[in-house]
Amino acid sequence: MAKIVRIKGEIVGKDEPMVFTKEYNVLKENDALETMYSEIGSKHAVKRANIKVVEVSEISVEEIQNPILKKTLEMY
Repeated sequence: MAKIVRIKGEIVGKDEPMVFTKEYNVLKENDALETMYSEIGSKHAVKRANIKVVEVSEISVEEIQNPILKKTLEMY
């Protein structure tokens, strides 16, 4: 059964810390973490050691803030 995972964190090691929130529809929390590390690392050219995960939580469909993910799940 798929679940929606919200990851909050920050990128350290740059001039200023960058705060982010990402949401994923995945089977396991580890899948969401791997996808997040991959996306953030490639977009911002940072290593995994410079990405600090603050919170990982499972959320309901009503709590989704990402409009693309929300629209995708409404289709099913």
